[in-house]
Amino acid sequence: MESLICKHWHHCPAEEVTTLLTTHPHRGLSLFEVKHRLERFGPNMVTAKKQKGPLIRFLLQFHQPLVYILLAAAFITLILQEWVDSSVIFGVVIVNAIIGFIQESKAEKAIESLKQMMTTQATVLRDGKWMQIDSTLLVPGDIVRIQSGDKVPADVRLLTCRDLQVDESALTGESVPVMKKIGTLNPDTILADRHNMAYAGTLVTYGQAQAVIVATGDKTETGRISEMIAEAADLSTPLTVKIASFSKILLIAILILAALAFGVGLWRGEGIVDMFMAAVALAVGAIPEGLPAAVTITLAIGVSRMAKRKAIIRKLPAVETLGSTTVICSDKTGTLTENQMTVRRIFAGNEYFDVQGNGYAPEGEILSGGAAVGVNMPVVLSETLLSGLLCNDSRLVESEGMWRVEGDPTEGALITAAAKAGFLHHQASEKMSRLDVIPFESERQFMATLHKTEAGNIVYLKGAIEKVLDACSESLTADGTPMALNKQDIFEKSDELASNGLRVLALARRNVDKDKLDIDDCMSGLTFLGLQGMIDPPRTEAIAAVGVCRKAGITVKMITGDHAVTATEIALQLGIGRVYGREHEKPETLTGKQLESLSDEEMIEKAGSTSVFARVAPEQKLRLVEALQARNHVVAMTGDGVNDAPALKQANIGIAMGITGTDVSKEAADMVLTDDNFASITAAVEEGRRIFDNLVKFITWTLPTNGGEGLVILAAIMAGVALPIMPVQILWINMTTAVLLGLMLAFEPGEKDVMNYPPRKPDSPILSGILIGRILLVSFLMLAAVFSIFNWQKSMGYPLDVARTVAVNLFIMIELTYLFNCRSLTSSMFKIGLFSNPWVLVGSGLMIVLQLLFTYAPFMNKVFHSAPIGANDWFLIIVIAVAVYGIIGLEKWVRLHILKKAR
Repeated sequence: MESLICKHWHHCPAEEVTTLLTTHPHRGLSLFEVKHRLERFGPNMVTAKKQKGPLIRFLLQFHQPLVYILLAAAFITLILQEWVDSSVIFGVVIVNAIIGFIQESKAEKAIESLKQMMTTQATVLRDGKWMQIDSTLLVPGDIVRIQSGDKVPADVRLLTCRDLQVDESALTGESVPVMKKIGTLNPDTILADRHNMAYAGTLVTYGQAQAVIVATGDKTETGRISEMIAEAADLSTPLTVKIASFSKILLIAILILAALAFGVGLWRGEGIVDMFMAAVALAVGAIPEGLPAAVTITLAIGVSRMAKRKAIIRKLPAVETLGSTTVICSDKTGTLTENQMTVRRIFAGNEYFDVQGNGYAPEGEILSGGAAVGVNMPVVLSETLLSGLLCNDSRLVESEGMWRVEGDPTEGALITAAAKAGFLHHQASEKMSRLDVIPFESERQFMATLHKTEAGNIVYLKGAIEKVLDACSESLTADGTPMALNKQDIFEKSDELASNGLRVLALARRNVDKDKLDIDDCMSGLTFLGLQGMIDPPRTEAIAAVGVCRKAGITVKMITGDHAVTATEIALQLGIGRVYGREHEKPETLTGKQLESLSDEEMIEKAGSTSVFARVAPEQKLRLVEALQARNHVVAMTGDGVNDAPALKQANIGIAMGITGTDVSKEAADMVLTDDNFASITAAVEEGRRIFDNLVKFITWTLPTNGGEGLVILAAIMAGVALPIMPVQILWINMTTAVLLGLMLAFEPGEKDVMNYPPRKPDSPILSGILIGRILLVSFLMLAAVFSIFNWQKSMGYPLDVARTVAVNLFIMIELTYLFNCRSLTSSMFKIGLFSNPWVLVGSGLMIVLQLLFTYAPFMNKVFHSAPIGANDWFLIIVIAVAVYGIIGLEKWVRLHILKKAR
C-alpha cells in the first residue's frame, strides 16, 4: 500500500498511475477495497487542527499587562471597600475579555469553510458500476467522472478527457479556465501548469473527463493549504506590542514608586497603616484605569467608521495595523483587476484598433487613430468582430446593473467587443443562424461554426494563431478585398500584442456550399480576418489607489498565479514598482520557478527589491510574506481565493474580498472589503492612521493626569503633610475624565495631511521624545498648581474637605483645557476648528455638570468626602487651567515655528 504515495503524479503515464494505485480504469475499486482504504486514509474531508477549549481561550484574554493593571486597580478599590468603583473596573475587564473571545472564535472558522468547500456529490465507478455518492466517501484509487458544472471532489490524475476546462482561479490565481490534457509532464512542473491534473474544490466549466483519485482530505492541495492556515502564526499588531511593552514599564515604575513612598514614610516615623494607604493612593493615581478601555473603544469606533467605508473588521487590532502598514501584497485577479476579460486591441486589415471600456459591460467605443470608427467601420473589422461573436458558445447576462458571462470569459470578451460596435448576439444569431459546430479541443486549438446567410453558408473560426494561419491562404484589405497573406507580419503583430500582456486569438472565415461541417473544411482555404488581444484589465480606481499608497510611503507588490508577461503589464498600468523619472520601465518580475531556487537569505533580499511575483504557488505566497516580515515590514496581504488564505493569516493584516472572495479567505482574513475594491484599502489605511493618531492623543492627554496625581501624593509623603487628594477621589478623577473627556478624542476627524507622510516605523515608540517632554511638563504643572493651592488653602484655615475639593476640581479643569491642546499634537485647536469635533464640547459640558454635583450634591459629598466651594475658588481654578492651556499652546508654537527655522 506504500505505492499509494507518489510525489509527481503529473509525471507518471496514466497507465502507470492506475497500476501504482492498484485500481482498474474500467471497473474501479471493489467495495471491500474501498472499505479498507477508507479505514486507512479516512474520509475525504479536511480535519480541523485541535484548538484550545473555550474556557482556556477566555482566560487567556486576561493574560496581558494592561489587564493586570486594571485587575490591580479593581482589587485595590475592593480593599478600600469602594464597591461601585471596583465593580466598574471589573466590568471593564470582563467586557474586554468577551470582545476578544468573540473575535478570536470567529477566526477559527476557516477550517470549517474548507470542509464545506470540499463536500459535494461525486460520480464514481465501483465494481464496474457508476454511482452517485457523497464525496467524503471517496478514497485514493477511485475512478470518477467529472463534467461541466461539477466541483472536482478530490485531487485527480486525468485518464481521458474531452474539451475539459477547469476554473482554478481560487487555487492558482489563473484568471481564465485552464484547458486540460492527459499527457505526462516534467517532474518540476508547477501546480498552475499541471494540465493533466485537477484539484479538489476547483470548478469544471466545460467538457468532461474520467480520472483516478490520487489524494483525498488533508493530502489534497486544498488540505495542504488548510494545514498552512493552521500553522501560520497569528502575529501581534504594532499597537498591541507597544501597549504591552509600555504597560510593563508603567507597572514596574508604579510598584517602585509605591514601595519608595512606603519606605520614605516609615523612615519619617509615620504609621504602617497610614503609609500603606498612601502607597495605595499613589498606585491608584498612577494607574491609567481608562487606558485599556479607551484603546478598545477607540478601535471599536474605528470598526464602525471602517464599515461605512466598505471595510468590515473581523479582528479589532487590525483597525490600527493598517495605519502602520509598510507593504501591501496584492493578488491580481479580481483584486487589482476587474476579473473580467476585456478586448483591448484588434488588428485587422493591416491596422490596429483600440477598444475602450472595461469588463463585460457593452460600453465604450472602438477607435482608429484616436477617433471612433462609428457605423462606417472597415469591412474587415466588422467581419473580425462578427467572427468572434458567432463562433461562440457563451452569452452575456445583465443582473441588477451588473454584467456577467455565462460560459468562457474569453468568449465573453469577444461578445462584449462586438456589442461595442453595435453587433448584438441574439440579432446576429437570428440573421446568421448556426447550422453546425466543431467545438474547441486542446489537440486542435480552434473552434469553428457554420452559419446560413443570404449570400450562402459561411464558416467562422477562432483559435491559436499558429493553427489558424496554417489553414489560411489569403487575408482581407480594409474594404474586404482579398489580398495576399503575409504570415510573418501577422506573427510579428501577434508577438507585439502578447508582449503587452494580451491573450491573442486569431479569427478567420470561409465560404462553403454544404450544411455540415467537418475538420477538413477548417484545415485549408480560409481567409484570415484579424487578431483580438484581450486582458483582465486593472480597475480604474485601483490605479488611483496605488498612487495614493505610493504617496503615503506604502509599497504595493503583486503576487499572482498568472503568467509573468501579463502580470508585469498589469503592474505597469497600475504604477506598481514605478520609479520617479522612469515611469515607463516595466517593474522587476520573478516567477514561482525562480523563487524555488532561492535560499532564505536570497528570498529576503528579492522580496524587498521585486515588485511582481508571477506563477506563484500558495506556499510561496506564504514564504514571501514571511520574507518581507523578516525585513521588519508590517505586511498587509489582499486576496480572494483559497490559495491566498495561508498568506492572509500569516500577514500582519489579511484583507479578503467580500463579493468574489471564498469563505476560506474571508475567515482567514482580519478585514473584508465589501465592494472588492482595492481603492477601499487606501480609505482603510487613512482610517487606521487616524485611529492611531487619536490613540496617541488620548495617551498624551491621560498620562499627565496619572503623573500629576502620583507626583502630588509623592510630594505630600516626602513633605509629611496630608494627602491633597484621597484614593476614592483619584478614582473619580481617572474614571470620569477618561470616559467624558478622553474618549471624545476617539471621534476626532483625521488631520488633512494624514496620508502625506510615510508609515510609522514598526520599531518606533508610541510616544516621541517631544510628546514625552510635553507629558512631563503638564505633570509638573499639575503638581505645582495643585500642591501649592492645597497647601495655601490649608495655611489660610480652609477645612481639609474644601481644600481637597478645590484640588480635585483643579485637576479636572486642567485636564479639560489640556484636552483642547491634545486635539492636535502640532497645531492650535483654532486651526483645526473649534466645532470640528462636537463630542469634545458635549463631553466637556457633561464633565462640568458632574463636577458641580461632586461639589454641591450632599450624597456626593458623603461618598467622595467633598465639600462646597466658593466663587473665588472657581475663579482661581479657571485662571490656572487656562494658563496651563496657554503654556502648552506656546510650547507647540515654539516647536513648530522657532525650531523649524533653526533647522
